Amino acid sequence: MSAEERLKELNLSLPPTPRPMANYVSAVRTGPLLYLAGHGPLGNDRKAIFHGKLGRDLTVEQGYEAARQTALNTLVTLRAELGSLDRVRRIVKVLGMVNADPEFHKTPQVINGFSDLMVEVFGESIGKHARSAVGMATLPNGIPVEIESIYEVE
Repeated sequence: MSAEERLKELNLSLPPTPRPMANYVSAVRTGPLLYLAGHGPLGNDRKAIFHGKLGRDLTVEQGYEAARQTALNTLVTLRAELGSLDRVRRIVKVLGMVNADPEFHKTPQVINGFSDLMVEVFGESIGKHARSAVGMATLPNGIPVEIESIYEVE
């Protein structure tokens, strides 16, 4: 089953295309690689669905949902750049940044929200990726999660 078919089967609706918040572009393609700028957990109203630090203001479950919403925003950008999610050959690398209290040590469980959705949509062979999940002192506008990613594409 293709990624576009899986997206429909999972009954996932994609939010509006996110726009850069500053002086950068959302995606850069060089050869077969597509680099996506950091994405956050914006909802359909283009506002963040969560704000705050994991371990202080938000639970792991809320962070997981924020990372999952970030994955949906990433899918929107991928589709806008490629015309179809089916042109993704492999998710190569993901950098998940978590706005974390200094004592919060569950950043991998938070970023699983992104990774799990990507495997659901693309399957294991395309969707499983190399990854880092790190804590940050702060993220733009107080969002709890920002994720950048690299794809091999047709």
